[in-house]
Amino acid sequence: MDAPKLPSASSAALALQAAGESVRRLAEREWFGTPLHRMTLAGPRPEGMAANPRDLRPVEPERGRRILAGIFDLAGTELVVGPQGDPFDRPSPDRRFAVALHRMGWMGDLLAAGDAGAKLGLRLALDWRRVFGKWNGFSWGPEIIERRVFNLACAARRLTSGASDAERALVLDDLARQARHLAAIGQAPERALERAVAAGVAGCALGGEAGERLIDAAVTRLRHDLAAVVSHEGVHASRSPQAGLELLFDLLTLDDALHQRGQAGPEDLPRAIDRLSAATRFFVMPDNRLADFQGGEAVGPRRVAAALAHEEGEARARRRAPHGGFERLESGGMTVMIDAGLPARGRWSVTACAQPAAMEIVCGTDRLIVGCAWTADSGASHALRLTDAASTANLADMSTGQPLRGFPAAALGARLVGAPRKVEVKRHESAAAAWLEVSHDGWVSRFGLIHERKLFLDRVLDELRGEDSFRPKVETESDGPRRYFPFTVRFHLHPDARASLARDHKSVLLKGPSEQGWWLRNDAVEVSVEGSLHIENGLPRRTVQIVLRGQASDDKGGRVRWKLSRAEG
Repeated sequence: MDAPKLPSASSAALALQAAGESVRRLAEREWFGTPLHRMTLAGPRPEGMAANPRDLRPVEPERGRRILAGIFDLAGTELVVGPQGDPFDRPSPDRRFAVALHRMGWMGDLLAAGDAGAKLGLRLALDWRRVFGKWNGFSWGPEIIERRVFNLACAARRLTSGASDAERALVLDDLARQARHLAAIGQAPERALERAVAAGVAGCALGGEAGERLIDAAVTRLRHDLAAVVSHEGVHASRSPQAGLELLFDLLTLDDALHQRGQAGPEDLPRAIDRLSAATRFFVMPDNRLADFQGGEAVGPRRVAAALAHEEGEARARRRAPHGGFERLESGGMTVMIDAGLPARGRWSVTACAQPAAMEIVCGTDRLIVGCAWTADSGASHALRLTDAASTANLADMSTGQPLRGFPAAALGARLVGAPRKVEVKRHESAAAAWLEVSHDGWVSRFGLIHERKLFLDRVLDELRGEDSFRPKVETESDGPRRYFPFTVRFHLHPDARASLARDHKSVLLKGPSEQGWWLRNDAVEVSVEGSLHIENGLPRRTVQIVLRGQASDDKGGRVRWKLSRAEG
């Protein structure tokens, strides 16, 4: 797929910004490797343990038992080291495995295996310290140390309960050093709040002045950043439902740990928790998983339930998040989530996707129509962030935006550039039906055409009628030859769903695990069922997509109408 070219002025500005950031990053890396920086990490020594932070994410005891047996199964790859083996003194199978290993998200699973797990966890923490205790660009990098500090802080009480005084001192000193380094990182500014929360959780775990300093720095950052990251609707600044869910987990842990310390967090902390909880409820689909938009995965039901377990009573989910850019349509047997906003910009756009008017449809509890669900941790191609990788329309095989590549991406992150500048939404509702119109200007600069998606959900019939059209921004009579542009409307299916093209080569029968059929009928010029993939649990799964094709002219535009309805019998 082709991507739009940036104007030369924008390209020059990005290049200048990337050059400045590259210099700053290089200086930061050089500083982190100096003895002076190591001296700043020494700080006051922790005076034992204070709070016992609790990570509310569900654990996987079976993975803990496999680690006890010397089998590390992380990020879809397995490494066998034996019961007494050390995974840190040998090469990792691939980078994704190494990231998961050094983040230590598996520590909670290991502790769930009981005293034997805690004993092994202590040895592994000390093994890591022996090999990687001094700063290096990978294991102390922002994407890794943030999660390791959080996970070690939540595990510290169990890890040190059976340790000797010397071992306890080593673990707590090491946690304090890593937390201080974490608080000093300036790159990847889109994760500054999450880094502050992790450092604050570590501060709550550590007794004495060592912990107090970390808490003070974290609270200062939270006062500054919470309102910018968590909107009043609870949508994360990146617009990723999964990012909001993960931040909710972290803030719940910090809030509880501060209460254990007898300290009050910033006033915005409980408000942010309430807002993130409300947004999570909004994004939960009838299969009890999240909608997967804008760099986020669907996330399993156990994890979603754990994030909302703190709520008391039944809380009604809203139907709209207009400022966050999402709309939800519901009937008795169908739920539709629509991305009706602009992709995140600037530092928040490193996981943004150029997929305006994308939708996801769950029929009953069958997740039928989705997007490719790219995530940064999956390691999948950034091509899955382009327009064709979502269930939306595309014009002339040109994406509405593109991730940065090359030197700018290395300096600034793979930010999304060239995305639409304007999205308009109209919604009307009654007890019997809901009507939604979403339009955007993603192709106006190149073709002069506006994409408009109209959706009508009949709540009585459980029927969704859609129309994707391209209309000229300005109605003019052209003296020159009329130009035609091909367009597609794509419906990516979840891997657990399947599609069968009918004999008329127009209608497509969709079925999910429940075996209830749904007809997708349309008036497209051409209909095909093609290959696709979907990211789930960080790994790609093969699936298919239904592609409707049509043509639009520069003076009259073009459209395709389609309908999704229950198949009787």
